Amino acid sequence: MAGPVAAARGGEGAAEHGGTAATGLDPRSAQTAAPGQVPPPSTPGVVDAVILERAAGAARLVLDRTRGRAPADDPALVETLLDATAPEPARLHAARRLGLEPTAPARALAPLNGRPRVVPAGPEAVPLGAVHTSTDAAAGPRAPQVTSRAPQTPSQGQRAHPAAAQATSVARTGPALAPVAPVPGRHTAPPESRLPAGRLGVGPAVPVLELPRSWAEARTALRFTAEGTAQDPGPRVVHAEELGGIALLAGVVAPGTEPPPDVRALETAAATTPWLSATLHAVVSTASLRAAAAEINVHHSTLQDRLAHAEHLLGWPIRTPQGRLRLQLALTMRRLGRP
Repeated sequence: MAGPVAAARGGEGAAEHGGTAATGLDPRSAQTAAPGQVPPPSTPGVVDAVILERAAGAARLVLDRTRGRAPADDPALVETLLDATAPEPARLHAARRLGLEPTAPARALAPLNGRPRVVPAGPEAVPLGAVHTSTDAAAGPRAPQVTSRAPQTPSQGQRAHPAAAQATSVARTGPALAPVAPVPGRHTAPPESRLPAGRLGVGPAVPVLELPRSWAEARTALRFTAEGTAQDPGPRVVHAEELGGIALLAGVVAPGTEPPPDVRALETAAATTPWLSATLHAVVSTASLRAAAAEINVHHSTLQDRLAHAEHLLGWPIRTPQGRLRLQLALTMRRLGRP
């Protein structure tokens, strides 16, 4: 009985002197519990390290999503996200700070006069090709419209309203100079309310780590846009996914270079004929000459007279399939050659 009693009394004395009581249940040696000494801290085990690591990760996730979140359009974070040379961890961190899920698709936006933007490509967005603008030679640019999936054809003998004719013609034309009707199952674009004003190139929907590619294609799509005015008719918003093989022209025609002969002919003719640009755009972006006449609010016979004069100025026919394709390429190269 002397051993346990002495040990207990020794523990009481150590406690009185500020030490740690050492008992038979204490795994530490008696030297660590000597009177007047502070015992060294115990070494954390593997379980303690795992708990701390998981707690730190949970705290970091909460801070990123609440009070630590950066503004949705933070320029530095967007620049990091679109930089192909930035490390992947840095881009993933920037995506989380911008509120983007690393596994969810997103797309880059390239405004003409503004900072680049990144938006998620969610199911709530409108279909590609649905948002567009067009030009009326008399009334000026129309507001953005949404094309229907099944445009109605006006009854026989009834003149088509310009907006209705536009919806019908856009559904039948290719992606070169006018958007096409939405196709089920295709990627979706951001809603019009989230698009910057003015000319805009929209990149394809890609995973977060592939956003540099979306940014490059968005800048290419921007070169195919127009102001949407009578002197510069065409779409203000162009989606890279709608260009297809036409995007290859961007690598052939560099901005600010000497224009091809057909583009020079267009520039010369447009300088002396105010109605020429809007009329030619209507011809290449609609399904028929009657639809083109309705697009620019002129009579069919007036359009025929204009086209005859335009053919004389340009030097090639534009009412044949070959001539119409040549005109379409010339109008596209005219946009691509702008500085």
